Amino acid sequence: MSTSSAGDTIAAVATAAGAGGVGIVRLSGPQALAIAAAMGAQGLQPRQARYARLVDGQGTVIDDGIALAFIAPASFTGEDVVELQAHGSPVVLRALVARACALGARAARPGEFSERAFLNGKLDLVQAEAIADLIAAGDARAARAARRSLDGVFSRRVEAASERLVRLRIHVEAAIDFADEPLDTLGGAAVLSGLVELRGALATLLAEAERGRRLRDGLHVVIVGPPNAGKSSLLNALAGRDRAIVTEMAGTTRDTLHETIRIDGLELTLVDTAGLREGGDAIEREGMRRAGQELQRADVALVMVDARDPQAGRAAMAGVLEAGTRQLWLHNKTDLLPPDYVAPAEALAISTRTGAGIDALLDRLQALVTGPAAESADGEFSARARHVLALEQALLHLDLAKREMDHETLELAAEELRLAHDALGEITGKISPDALLGRIFSTFCIGK
Repeated sequence: MSTSSAGDTIAAVATAAGAGGVGIVRLSGPQALAIAAAMGAQGLQPRQARYARLVDGQGTVIDDGIALAFIAPASFTGEDVVELQAHGSPVVLRALVARACALGARAARPGEFSERAFLNGKLDLVQAEAIADLIAAGDARAARAARRSLDGVFSRRVEAASERLVRLRIHVEAAIDFADEPLDTLGGAAVLSGLVELRGALATLLAEAERGRRLRDGLHVVIVGPPNAGKSSLLNALAGRDRAIVTEMAGTTRDTLHETIRIDGLELTLVDTAGLREGGDAIEREGMRRAGQELQRADVALVMVDARDPQAGRAAMAGVLEAGTRQLWLHNKTDLLPPDYVAPAEALAISTRTGAGIDALLDRLQALVTGPAAESADGEFSARARHVLALEQALLHLDLAKREMDHETLELAAEELRLAHDALGEITGKISPDALLGRIFSTFCIGK
């Protein structure tokens, strides 16, 4: 996304698609007031609503409505902004945008209003993204989390970490000038202590950002296990309909099957996979390969085994699961066992045939999204995958910096601290290449 056209005046419909009682056309840029005046909204005063008959090039009334002006820099974008409120007919709103463009504006790109707010210092990048997250929030909890990010909760945590990192960088850079002195005499112990404390703070922030990412994006849940463990039956049970074919024949599922469900507004993407086993024909082997690919991007793997012989199922899964993937083991077909059967502590007993244990499974999945019940929702903020990745990179560079400090190679430690600082800067946009901005703002609504 180029920022060289920031001096243009842009126009777009700012309300949702479709008909409504009221629709808003937004203008932003140096010609916003002049264009509005030429359309019939004359004599606008800052933040005062004024009735206007909005006209086309021949003086024919397009619609009558209300006009509001926000004068730079006291506006959302930091530029002169005019909002034209008319009846919410898509035909009327398109005509108003067309007239504004004929008078010198141009159609706004997706997210361009928010982009200008970011470029003009009205928002940082996290707050700009939180606007889109708030609009797309699927439930009240996600909306509250997005609202907190928009209010700067996440940004302030990142900035506080950045300030601590700057102090550490200054100390290390100063120590480089006295390389002949022992590190202990240059305050090395304080730097190492600061690194350890900062790492702990960033690790906590990473865990909270990951929870915020799950609130926004939901969970990617992959169902894996040996053939005939009941994976497809579980997908059908969770989806509430017969989404997958279920037979007694091993190898029925040969490809991945995706289904999206919501639990109290939280989104889960379920992926049914081919049974993992030795052998099988070429198609089944391809299905197993795709199952492995899904596991690489899974937030959680539901590992299903037959409760009548769980050890055989566990043996079949040995070496298959991705290291680091969160796992929830399910002992299925408990309806075929005595009523007093109890699953091991690390597993959940279910029956896809009777529905036993399915509610407990849903509760467990919801807890994976929202975190432990003891964690207050007031502390949640929305986050994105890029934020999580940046925090992971910052932690990695901090660890490398500590290693270099331990070896008293201060120049390398200083470089690692700089890279950690850059990673944090990418979160709020202090250090953001244009390509990153383009990817972010292209996902926004046109009128935002």
